[in-house]
Amino acid sequence: MRNENQELPRNTENELSSAPRSAFRVPRSTKSVIGLIGAIGAGKSAAAKCFASRGGLVIDGDALGHEALRQPAIINTLVERWGERVRKSDGSLDRRAIAGIVFANPDERNALEALVFPYIGKRVKEEIAKAQANPSVPFVVLDAAVMLEAGWSESDKIVFVDAPRELRLARIATRSGWTEADLTARESAQWPVEKKKAKADEVIVNDRGPVELQEHVDRLLKQWSISSAP
Repeated sequence: MRNENQELPRNTENELSSAPRSAFRVPRSTKSVIGLIGAIGAGKSAAAKCFASRGGLVIDGDALGHEALRQPAIINTLVERWGERVRKSDGSLDRRAIAGIVFANPDERNALEALVFPYIGKRVKEEIAKAQANPSVPFVVLDAAVMLEAGWSESDKIVFVDAPRELRLARIATRSGWTEADLTARESAQWPVEKKKAKADEVIVNDRGPVELQEHVDRLLKQWSISSAP
């Protein structure tokens, strides 16, 4: 039985993943765009907060994925495909029920991605355009776990956040009640960690604490000459 806290991956980390979707592509920004990806449970969201603390505007792929699943047209399409079992009494989608479907069947996961990725891609473009027009934003961070799987490759830099598997499992067990089998199932829906790391410009190993994580982020901004002030 699935833990009631397990729901459709936040990361649309969780992970609406795997097949490339051209609709997720966004135009290059005139401001530096840092793509943020990472191993599940490694602390990608914590790294995003570190960049935000230095003025970066963070575009949250998880939030956009949840936003997509609130759209009436998407709700109706998924209910037509999977039935009322994926709709709650208040009319919203039951992400736990959807997770049970898509992680058991890659074809259903691909169908979900084909439906929500175009919406996410459109919203990403809108948010980057807003950042370009906002003089108070020095740089942009796209926090999207499935960036590479989706085929998005226009970022100026890609940062991969990693941590030892045992530590990652402990974190997600505390956070979401996942078992090692749950972690493995979700990892199988994404590219292998080593493949992602090979595509990254920098790997941050987040196995110490928030102070060290912030210091690493600060070093990167300085190394890449990305201003942390407008």
